[in-house]
Amino acid sequence: MQTERRVISVVVLNEHGVLSRISGLFAGRGYNIESLTVAPIPDSEYSHVSIVTIGNSRVFEQIVKQLHKLIPVLKVIEHEEEKTIEKELALAKFPIGESLSDIDALCRAYNGKIASVGGDFIVAMVADDPMRVSNFLKAAKKYNPKEVIRSGVVAMER
Repeated sequence: MQTERRVISVVVLNEHGVLSRISGLFAGRGYNIESLTVAPIPDSEYSHVSIVTIGNSRVFEQIVKQLHKLIPVLKVIEHEEEKTIEKELALAKFPIGESLSDIDALCRAYNGKIASVGGDFIVAMVADDPMRVSNFLKAAKKYNPKEVIRSGVVAMER
């Protein structure tokens, strides 16, 4: 069976231990989580969990069945790539000696901007599709980033 990347969203009751149960489900079955993002749903008692994982159709079927069995899970959404908007945020810290205008131009090419300029560092922020964020980070290597942080994927049906 062919492996593929998949994004699964889970709506859960916002209570302690939920994230531990979800990650434990994956760990206990030997499934890897590529990215995990959790945020409360405004004006509700629920949270939205976005999970990016890799596997075959049998693995995804098993993951979804197991997620449905967890008590605080209200809804599981298996995203279809062509019907989903995915975004990811990355922050990159560059030495102040690098070209501010070049870094700014690179950021703007990837839906980003300079987030902060301090005495020693320039911090750039990019928010785009995960593949484009990866491409930004590859291109940014020429400016010698000292630190890079990626947020993880958030996804929503169109």
